Amino acid sequence: MTWLRDLGLGIRFAAGGGREGWARTALTAVGVGLGVALLLTAASVPHLLTERSSRDRARAEVAASRDAVVPKSDTTVLRVNAATEYRGIGVEGFLMRAEGAHPVLPPGVEAFPGPGEMAASPALRELLASPEGALLKERLPYRVTSTIADPGLRSPHELYFYVGSDSLTPATGGHRLAGYGDDTPAEPLTPVLVVLVILICVVLLSPVAIFIATAVRFGGDRRDRRLAALRLVGTDIRTTRRIAAGEALFGSLLGLLAGLAFFLVGRRFIGHIELWNHSAFPSDLTPALWQAALIAVAVPLSAVLVTLVAMRSVAVEPLGVMRHTGSRRRRLWWRLLVPALGLAVLGLTGKVEEDAPVDPYPIAAGAVLVLFGLALLLPWLIEAGVSRLHGGAPAWQLAVRRLQLNSGAASRAVSGITVAVAGAVALQMLFAAVGDEFESMTGQDPSRAQFHTFSEKVTGDAAARTIEEFRATKGVERVIGTVETYATKPGTYKEDEVTPTTSLTIGDCATLKELAEISSCEEGDSFVVHPRGDKEMSAWVDETARKGEQIELNASLDWSPGAKPVLWTLPEDTPTVTTSRDPIGEEHWGIMATVGAIDPRTLPSAQTIAQIKVDEGVEDVAEYVRNTAARIDPGMRVATLASTERDRQYASVQTGLRLGAAATLLLIASSMLISQLEQLRERKRLLSVLVAFGTRRVTLGWSVLWQTAVPVTAGLLVAIAGGLGLGAVMTWMLDKTVTQWWLFLPMAGAGGALIVLVTLLSLPLLWRLMRPDGLRTE
Repeated sequence: MTWLRDLGLGIRFAAGGGREGWARTALTAVGVGLGVALLLTAASVPHLLTERSSRDRARAEVAASRDAVVPKSDTTVLRVNAATEYRGIGVEGFLMRAEGAHPVLPPGVEAFPGPGEMAASPALRELLASPEGALLKERLPYRVTSTIADPGLRSPHELYFYVGSDSLTPATGGHRLAGYGDDTPAEPLTPVLVVLVILICVVLLSPVAIFIATAVRFGGDRRDRRLAALRLVGTDIRTTRRIAAGEALFGSLLGLLAGLAFFLVGRRFIGHIELWNHSAFPSDLTPALWQAALIAVAVPLSAVLVTLVAMRSVAVEPLGVMRHTGSRRRRLWWRLLVPALGLAVLGLTGKVEEDAPVDPYPIAAGAVLVLFGLALLLPWLIEAGVSRLHGGAPAWQLAVRRLQLNSGAASRAVSGITVAVAGAVALQMLFAAVGDEFESMTGQDPSRAQFHTFSEKVTGDAAARTIEEFRATKGVERVIGTVETYATKPGTYKEDEVTPTTSLTIGDCATLKELAEISSCEEGDSFVVHPRGDKEMSAWVDETARKGEQIELNASLDWSPGAKPVLWTLPEDTPTVTTSRDPIGEEHWGIMATVGAIDPRTLPSAQTIAQIKVDEGVEDVAEYVRNTAARIDPGMRVATLASTERDRQYASVQTGLRLGAAATLLLIASSMLISQLEQLRERKRLLSVLVAFGTRRVTLGWSVLWQTAVPVTAGLLVAIAGGLGLGAVMTWMLDKTVTQWWLFLPMAGAGGALIVLVTLLSLPLLWRLMRPDGLRTE
């Protein structure tokens, strides 16, 4: 009962300590609340990902539609993917046509859209109605008749649509759909990505735990002086510690309530926030019950433990407070053991095998020990460093003397940024080491063309007009446009015989020179094109491309059933050339002919390929190209050429890191600012005395800057050394080689920027605390 009575007394002091007591408690509550809000958000991430994935799979076509031929029925739907892109943001959607009276409906859609009608997501509907969406409106000129509800969307800001059509058929590219709901299991993360995700979680959550522990210690100096007064009236040391624990418990409980309030308010508005084209529904941010309960228990318990441990370094006596920093220096050996133990755990875990499952617990434990070990090293380094600093300008001396008297508060304030920077350095090293594994060369050449379009199952006349329309598009400089079909050797063949077949490519001379090593070309010429270094395939091409003989230009039965063959004679003097790669990295061989040799409009069916080079100085040139494609064929896809391609899972992990890092950096900045304001408030009387004795305000401002800069610099040194060590070990575990040792430089720059930011934000309070009324006492 004594424990409960003492804790209750501490709670009464925290709740009824007057203006100063409430200010101290409020600072603690805000600090703990910010950390709790971020912990609740982190605990909601699994539920958020699960809900997004379930909605995504619910609107995907049922696996049976992909794996088998679906018979036509009263509920089947023909559809074609009409996804596009607008100013760098993906716009997904489908053209659909009902084949019966009761077509299956996608999630979130109440009625099947009729011809020319569109069901659009709220974000797309808003964009199309705004001036910013004028170019997209040209591409999607349909009448919006309904809005897709939340169950049919991945996120609230997603651009998604369904358009009804009355002309879509299997012959024009329509794919028959039996229903919605993909139950195919998701592809698991590779071991390398699992290690990355583990390290990301540790790096992002460790500063949160440190920030909460720091927030509990806000106002420690004033609390210790009040406890000294209690000692004067007869309270023993154990009782004072329990009273201090009660104060911390009250502040942490208020922090829990504040954190819950911050979380619920932020959750309410999360649907209106979009970062890097990512957003979430408020209902997605729901932590599991056991996780919320764990946070509710762990935060107050940690607050009490941190306070009891901190009180061991302070002697609260009846006549005042004496800190042990002057009589006993901090010891280094046990502080080195913690990160060394973490590195040992990682080393004993061994290398991660490519096909073996990854045990996350030793990896997470090792990384946590390393990062928290760095936070333990920081107080020793700051104390050892400032004890050797003497002389200098008045502002410098004021800052150094303050740090010499109490370096613990400074080290607590920057421990969060130390851990965050160390983790960021390790992550950057790891991403740099494994990046090549998840980025592949596409073979594409964006300097020759920036866009690629493809349209099949069209007439030769339509294919030719497609190329002409792209060439007439605003901002287009050149189009490598071809009309392609198949050419076969005329004759009658048995069922078990393979008909000699090769491809026929029709284009102008400039286009053909991009596709083959042609030295001379005039309108009316034709060429036999062999693949490079493949004699067997070259011989197969020659089976069909017989010079001086007839060739049958006939579409496959899938393209144009019942189409009459077109016979054409390959000129006897047709030269044989070797293929070369086009801008998308592909090679074409077979027969190539200019428009003067074969008029593409005579072909019964064909496909068209356009590789488009644009003037990138023309604003929205990509949108003009996509609008032309949509005008020709709403189902035509426009792909952007890129020399490299990144793995989707790897890209998702990087996106998650960016989002988490943004929240963590905001928390770190808040932590340093609150700590700085708390220290200034503690020194209100001292600052007023200094000003009263003639100290210039500018001098005090510079002293605040140096008082922030010295601990942050020490923290960055520890973070860089520890981050490089952790990154090297993690890279070794993945059997990779460290490729970039200088990745810490941006982190050092971020630390410098944070010093300036925190100092500038604390100056208004500093000027106010220098007023003469700070000399008053109560």
